[in-house]
Order: sequence, then structure tokens, then C-alpha cells
Amino acid sequence: MNLTDLKQALARCAGDAQTAMSLPPVCYVDDAITQLEIDHIFRGGWIGVGRADQVRNPGDYVALDIADQSLILLRDKDGSLHALANSCRHRAMRLMDGAGNCRGIRCPFHSWAYRLDGSLVAAPHMDQVPGFDKADNGLVRYRVKERLGFVFVCLNPDAPKLDAVLGDFAKLHMPWPLETLVTTRRRETEVACNWKAFIEVFNEYYHLPFVHPNSIDDVYAPPDPPDEVTGDYVSQFGATEGTGGLLQDEQDKALPPMPGLTGRAQSGVRYTWAFPNMTFAASTDALWVYEAYPLGAGRCKVVQTACFPPETLALAGVSDRLNAYHDRLDAALAEDVPALESQQCGLAHPDAQQGRFQPLLEPNVAGFGRWYAQKLAEIL
Repeated sequence: MNLTDLKQALARCAGDAQTAMSLPPVCYVDDAITQLEIDHIFRGGWIGVGRADQVRNPGDYVALDIADQSLILLRDKDGSLHALANSCRHRAMRLMDGAGNCRGIRCPFHSWAYRLDGSLVAAPHMDQVPGFDKADNGLVRYRVKERLGFVFVCLNPDAPKLDAVLGDFAKLHMPWPLETLVTTRRRETEVACNWKAFIEVFNEYYHLPFVHPNSIDDVYAPPDPPDEVTGDYVSQFGATEGTGGLLQDEQDKALPPMPGLTGRAQSGVRYTWAFPNMTFAASTDALWVYEAYPLGAGRCKVVQTACFPPETLALAGVSDRLNAYHDRLDAALAEDVPALESQQCGLAHPDAQQGRFQPLLEPNVAGFGRWYAQKLAEIL
């Protein structure tokens, strides 16, 4: 597809789910477009990197590899969160892997040492170097913010402030005590599909009776119309028969509702996609989150997180019931992955075309497509 044709195809993604077309298939299979996404979307604005309790205590850290970028997320002694380049300022050695707790950061190559805020505290023998100043050689720092228990990182110092990007995100999710929820499991996997396709399937109801007929379809009633929001996200609420956090034949293992839920929030699940790469479902009793990161046009890294209220986790004998929630996530994912990998093959077909949306069942996907198409058109 030439540039003119691509821009015309992206223009057809404007409008709402009633009229918009899906993204052109080339956006899912072309490595050059994936590189543009990494350079300008993932590195150009705010991205969700999961839950803040990945680094709950002072000194906790986790090394995150996201979209050709490695960074260290950590919490300092005062409880402040920091996002630092995982690259020593001396000779660019990778500093940390995995997750753990530390008093500071020390380079394994030449033993340069950094405080938890990234400032350089020790550099052996560098006092003999004319004009060397530790204050000028701290780790590269990135913008990082916590909102409702989620962490957002921005690699671009010139991007707008996070709250301007999120708009009314906090207000819409106010019924759920998201900030207090506790992570019980965080897992990574790789899927042979485009990162956008993975998050799209999480955000649409259309596939439920065909991909999940015997696992979760019976739980979900037809959803409400999509919410009108201000900010770079989409959201849709739908009622459930029981809890969306369990398989349809294990509803007897349901946990208590989250404290303070009232009104419609007590009877269903809200599916939200925070652009570009983080999506979550806030149910009556649990929160499950997915992050997706490109590993090329046809492959992505997926991070799955499950969260529950601390009051729930304090209940006697809760472990077996938690396992049922974790099993539901695994079962749905195991059904989604073959469908996604088959879809990826279809998207790569030379005659694959843009399609229309079912307005009630796929509005979140259409909303993302509209946002993404505008972003990509600005880049091209």
C-alpha cells in the first residue's frame, strides 16, 4: 500500500462505530509501521506499565523492557516512584534485570553506583578525570506518575501532562476502589499477533459466543452503549450474570464485592482501554489488567495482572477461590490466543480489507482505531 492509499484508508477510521472502518490490515503486518509506532507512539507519549504495587516498598524495583526500551521502575526511601534508563552513564552497561529490592543501583561492569533516584553517588577513580562532576552523570530519568493504582511512564519530555491526556479517566472509574487493590499475580507471555489485535479482542463482546461459548459467554449480558469520555481512552460497561471474574460454571466461588460499590457498578464489569497499550476490566470483585508491547509486527509481549481488595485477601480460606479467578483468566486467554494467531494470518493476506464494526459490541475497538489513525496520519 502506497502512502496516499494508506492515508486514505486511515481517514476511513474517523467517526464512531456506526460509520467508521477498521484499521487497514497493513497496520498489523508491516514492520515499518510497527517501528513508527515504537518511535512515535510508545516513545512519544504516556504508556501504561501496569500496577504501582509492582514496587510497593522502599527499594523495590523492576526492570521493564518495553518497545525497544529498557527502564528501571523503582520506589525510593520516601515512597516516590522513579523511572530510570536501564543503562549506565559510563559505558552503557545494562544495570538491572528482573525484580527485587535494593539499597541503590550498582553497575556490574565498573561499579558506578547510583541512588534510588538515579543520581550518581560513586564512580571509582573518576575523581582523577579533569572536570568530571557526579551531578552531571546521573541516570537518564523519565516522567512517571501513579493514577488509581496504575503507573504511567513517558519517555518524551515534551509530551503533555498526564492528566491532560487522561481527561475524565479518574471520574469515570470513581465507583471502584482501584487505588487500593492488591496484585495477586503478574504473568508475562508472548503471542504471535500484533499488539493492537491483542488488546482489541479484550475490548469487544462480538467474539464471546464464538470463541468462549463454554467458558465465559453465559456470564455476559449485552453491554451498555459506550461511554462518552474526554481523554485518550475508551470505556464500556456491561451487566453480568454473577461475576465476570469467574468461569460460568464456577460462579459458586465468587468473592465478596469490592467495598463501597454502589449502583450499576455492583452488577457488571467495566472494560477500559487506556491508549495505547494498557487495558483492564473492573468487575464487582476483581480487577484484571493487560499490557501489550510490540515485538515486531506479528508478535507481542503480553503482561497479565490480577488484583483484589485487601479486605478480600484477608478472608479465611481465600486462596482456593483466588485460584479460580486466576484459572478463569488463563482459560479465556487460552481460547483467545488461537483466534488471534489465526486472525494475524488473515491480516497478512494480500487481499485483506478494512471492515465495518458492530456498533454496540465493538465500540472500544472503533474508538481506539479513530485515535490511532489520527496519530499515525500525523506521523506519516
